[in-house]
Amino acid sequence: MRLRVLRKFDPWGSPLCTCPPKYSLQPYTGCSHMCLYCYATSYIGRKPSKPKKDFIKNLALDLLKADPSLPISMSNSSDPYPPEESRLLLTREAIKVIARHGFKLLVVTKGSLVARDADLLSRMRAAVTITITTMDSGLASIIEPGAPPPRQRVEAIKTLIKAGVPTGIRLDPVIPWLNDDEHQIKEVLETVNSLGVKFVVTSTFKARPDSLKRMCNAFPDMCRKWEQLYRVEGTWIHGYWYAPVNVRKNLLRKVVEIARKLGMEYATCREGFRGREWFTAKTCDGTHLIERSINELANKSYFKD
Repeated sequence: MRLRVLRKFDPWGSPLCTCPPKYSLQPYTGCSHMCLYCYATSYIGRKPSKPKKDFIKNLALDLLKADPSLPISMSNSSDPYPPEESRLLLTREAIKVIARHGFKLLVVTKGSLVARDADLLSRMRAAVTITITTMDSGLASIIEPGAPPPRQRVEAIKTLIKAGVPTGIRLDPVIPWLNDDEHQIKEVLETVNSLGVKFVVTSTFKARPDSLKRMCNAFPDMCRKWEQLYRVEGTWIHGYWYAPVNVRKNLLRKVVEIARKLGMEYATCREGFRGREWFTAKTCDGTHLIERSINELANKSYFKD
């Protein structure tokens, strides 16, 4: 069955991926957030977000053929809430179409603009995960130059939770010697937990040639250490340099131990780790957050704007 804009999620055949079956949907190509560590630039290039032609029309046609039991993840490689979305409203229109067809939706974003659509998301089977890698606005402005500052994302979380939208975070990636300090991690998790966030998924930085080059250009004093860790001591796995297993475990252990103390459920992403030490959540991607009482939605319309 050929679909136009919906795709079955396929992490390039990686055996380390633990995501449940789902569809992947990208309203835009490219990404104006321009994160230095982005893996997707190896596939789609590093360019501003551009709306897909006839996207809403093609999405509506796809939803007539798609399996309604599978959730839709928006987005996995190009953020659905770049600055352009504020005037184009492409993602907002997509949410309306998805809701009318009764599909489940997981929104994955760094964009604080997602809070604008809390009215729609709160009336459908939907959840949101927002990426926050650090509360340090200075560091964030370097590694995520086109994305909203961390505090704006926190405000978006506050709005979503107040509206009743299940919301988790991605503390992803954890980058050696950059945002891996225990105090930084604790600040992120304590901040969002105080708002009611109970789920975090985390992952270490997996280097690709282009992303490692960008990171080295931005932080030349760390370049030699990263080169040694990834290209010399690390392992090339399915298109990425992975840091050694013991290093990755030590990095992620900081996150999961703090999450555990805060009473948060947690998961790791594309690490190949199994067991309760690394997973207490039902899913690694947050799709389990979509589950909610039918009674909660009984009097809410999919069709209101």
